[in-house]
Amino acid sequence: MRIRRVAIALLSCLLCKEQPLNSSASHRANAPQGLLAQSLRERKFVVTSELTPPVATDLTDFIERASRLRGVATAVNVTDGAGAKTHLSSLVASHFLLQNGIEPILQFTCRDRNRLAIQADLLGAMALGIRNVLILGGDDPKGGDQPETKAVFDLNSAGLLAMAHHMRSKRQLPSGTEIKGDLLLTLGGADMPIDPPADWQPKALIAKLEAGADFVQTQFCMDLGIVRRYAARLIDLGIAQQLPILIGVCPIPSARSARWMKEKLFGTIIPDVIIDRLEQAADANAEGMKICVEQLQELATIPGIGGAHFMAPVNPSVVPEVIRAAGVNGKPRT
Repeated sequence: MRIRRVAIALLSCLLCKEQPLNSSASHRANAPQGLLAQSLRERKFVVTSELTPPVATDLTDFIERASRLRGVATAVNVTDGAGAKTHLSSLVASHFLLQNGIEPILQFTCRDRNRLAIQADLLGAMALGIRNVLILGGDDPKGGDQPETKAVFDLNSAGLLAMAHHMRSKRQLPSGTEIKGDLLLTLGGADMPIDPPADWQPKALIAKLEAGADFVQTQFCMDLGIVRRYAARLIDLGIAQQLPILIGVCPIPSARSARWMKEKLFGTIIPDVIIDRLEQAADANAEGMKICVEQLQELATIPGIGGAHFMAPVNPSVVPEVIRAAGVNGKPRT
């Protein structure tokens, strides 16, 4: 019996030498930085979109929805516990997008994990070849479907950005422990455009820029007059030249939806002229898509704006059609 065990062990060693372990994670960790980073670096107008992972273990439908965005959006956000409700892990969902040829932007909220767990997940993301991370505070659990949930908030969004930037730039954990392997991360933050008063200083945005953000996605802002004034001030302050701003847009399907968004979604800006157009349209859904195409095309002409972040939680099926019709994704920026 002993001779047989030795023979089996020797055979196993020989097989290992003939067929060395080919770690797909190791291979992906050596992958180049993604299309989003390249497009931002080359000053192209980018259009990103967004998906919420399912409450499911079978991702067939999720991948089918995501596949419609392949080659249409520059990259696709994968939300992290949107609405303070449980969904499939954003890290796992992002991995599945990557496997299906769709570049993900992995969302991380400060709400759900302490810094040790976030560091571990960041390492996991980079090992899987995920290159884009969007840092958010996260929705208040009291507004979710399990209001007794305790929020963590070990770090705020600027602190989490700074920690991730430290990891990629210093190649070490905050403790000083060395991180081995490639550390290619494109880091994003969030902002809410405003019509800037004369003395306006965007302190939160400056803090995110100083913490290491490479781009910013904003809440819905469909008043392009405000966008122009907001962008002009960011240019005056030298921020827009360093930090591409992606303005949040939406194909609003009805006047009723527009009013609800304006009243209920904090920071959302929708002018009355858009509500009036939707109210008067024979086909409000088609009019909402037309408005969104117009908005994307005009955003691409505004100095200081790096792109658009396209969110359509009510009617996600129209996203590819609208982005294609606008024809601005990947165009040189103004």
